[in-house]
Amino acid sequence: MSGGVHVGGVKYQFLRVEDDKLVLAKKKDQGALSIQVSKTAIVIGHLPEGGQQGNLNKGIDLTMSWDSYIDNVIAQSGTGNCDKACIIGLDGGTAWTTSANANNLEMSPTEAAKIAAAFKGKDFSAFQANGVHVGGTKYQFLRAEDDKLVLAKKKDHGALSIQASKTAIVVGHLPEGGQHGNLNKGVAVIADYLESLNM
Repeated sequence: MSGGVHVGGVKYQFLRVEDDKLVLAKKKDQGALSIQVSKTAIVIGHLPEGGQQGNLNKGIDLTMSWDSYIDNVIAQSGTGNCDKACIIGLDGGTAWTTSANANNLEMSPTEAAKIAAAFKGKDFSAFQANGVHVGGTKYQFLRAEDDKLVLAKKKDHGALSIQASKTAIVVGHLPEGGQHGNLNKGVAVIADYLESLNM
């Protein structure tokens, strides 16, 4: 990085890289930058002149950044229409959300990979033949819409709404007795938002 780090028309002096995922840079009278990388995002924080670089670095918490989307899916679905949710990557099914959020919908890496493969290939025949497996439960495949939405259910276990964006898959779980249409709307709000960000 001999050319420095250019952000917002300002050239910052490169300071160092930490753990192959954190870049630090500064410019006198302009402040400093903290740039962190996760599997799916790059977050750039700007520190005004005189601030504490260590506090800025701590403020960018990439491990928690996707977990808040779980709460958003639940809130957008309305009371009683979503109790758990998660986001996985379209490419391979890597988990974006974590069990740090108590409402994270847990699924095995194999389950996630199968869901991702179906959405990536736009081929849901495996779901028709074998059901949709999430959290060790086999849900009956109901239908796919527009190659980006899958609906599934299991008596006494609730239902699923699964929708893809360009790079992610949002999965919401409907508790027994909830309204599937409201869950679909909640999942769609987040999937469409990610799509609007080209994600």
